[in-house]
Amino acid sequence: MRLLSRYIIKEMFLPFIFSLLIIVFILFTNFLLRAIDRFLGKGIDVWTILEYLFLNLAWIIALAVPMAVLIAALMTFGRLSEDNEITAMRTSGISFLTIIRPALFFGLLVGGTLVYFNNFVLPHMNHRARILSGDIYRKRPGLSIEPGYFVEDIPNYSLIIGGQDNEVMKDVRIFSKDNKETQTTIFAKQGKLSTIDDAIVLTLYDGEIHELDLLDYGNFRRIKFERHRIIIPADDLLLKRRDKSSRTDREMTVPMMIKKQKTYSERITTVKSRLAKSFDRTIGDSIVPPNLETATEIINLYRTRLKTDTTLTDAQFRVNDRRARSLERQAKNEYNLIYSYHKSMNKYGVEIHKKFSLPFACLLFVLVGAPLGVLAKKGGFVVGMSMSFGFFLVYYIMLIGGEEIADRNILQPYVAMWLPNLILLIIALYLTLHTVRERAPLRINWRLPKLVLRKKHDTR
Repeated sequence: MRLLSRYIIKEMFLPFIFSLLIIVFILFTNFLLRAIDRFLGKGIDVWTILEYLFLNLAWIIALAVPMAVLIAALMTFGRLSEDNEITAMRTSGISFLTIIRPALFFGLLVGGTLVYFNNFVLPHMNHRARILSGDIYRKRPGLSIEPGYFVEDIPNYSLIIGGQDNEVMKDVRIFSKDNKETQTTIFAKQGKLSTIDDAIVLTLYDGEIHELDLLDYGNFRRIKFERHRIIIPADDLLLKRRDKSSRTDREMTVPMMIKKQKTYSERITTVKSRLAKSFDRTIGDSIVPPNLETATEIINLYRTRLKTDTTLTDAQFRVNDRRARSLERQAKNEYNLIYSYHKSMNKYGVEIHKKFSLPFACLLFVLVGAPLGVLAKKGGFVVGMSMSFGFFLVYYIMLIGGEEIADRNILQPYVAMWLPNLILLIIALYLTLHTVRERAPLRINWRLPKLVLRKKHDTR
């Protein structure tokens, strides 16, 4: 049996690597075509671009591995079935469950590696990719000046020119911006623009400077010049790399997200304690209603009792009614706050369960791919890709849909993230069971009933 195990694992390994490379290439090409606009006109060096692309390989690999396992299982068992090796093994007394046991071990090994990758490698690379993407986005592009169009890329100034002869700009007009005290306007017949390190140098010839005091319009100054030089600091002309930034849910490990959930749980407890004290001060009962609707109903009942209470004076009634309305507004704000905290907790819960549910799908895809491969009796990549694409597409749609539903507090995160696996497990067990019993999972009777055939013969 050890020989059989090594043989099955060896047969799955090469198709898995081949499928993984093809899927990563397809997803990476699609990502590159969508991301290429971020680099155009930025003047970014090649190594920075390569680093950004490399960092984004992490989420592509995490998505491609389960699909590669499914394709590898389809290709391996399809080829074994096509070459009648499955039939030979069964004739030798080896059951189908024994045959797929090495494949299950292979899927378990890949899934375990993916758990480690999703929890330690993927968050770090996602974090660095997001920071680098923000740095690239904030980097100013090279100054492109066209006659008749305003240039807004120069910090604190807007520039427009009437014409250009090589590097010499003609009919230059510059307007200050973001200055609430003084409006400065500069006119020049000619000008040149250059950059030094982290600054822009604008040299103007034969022009005037008009300064208007926006606090006192009577204060106006006009200055003529033959040559005027403006040095504008522009630190963001260069790509500034940040080392730290707050992490999102997809950039955290499981311990980090558990810590975040604990923080939000403590905040919810604090809000409920504050709400209980407010109810105690207003209606004399330190209850915490389960939701806003119940809280509003309790407050309305209290206000109704106030109206029918004949022992209260008009002043006492107004004071108590004002407190009740204040409590109603506070309850609305507090329950909205609790809702947002629960939503944040669910967001982290979804990511925690997704780090384990997606790798676990590798094992389930083996259970799906092996029977389908035996049924198809074809071991080519095209056959494996076409059959697995539908399964993985439906699975991924259910996974994304579950994530959206859990983020809206409709389902618990563990239900939303493991429900696709449960559905996949039912399908896998159904296919495996019928393959073990050597029966086709879907049997279609193409033979027409004899009565129908006889009627057709009589009509002739």
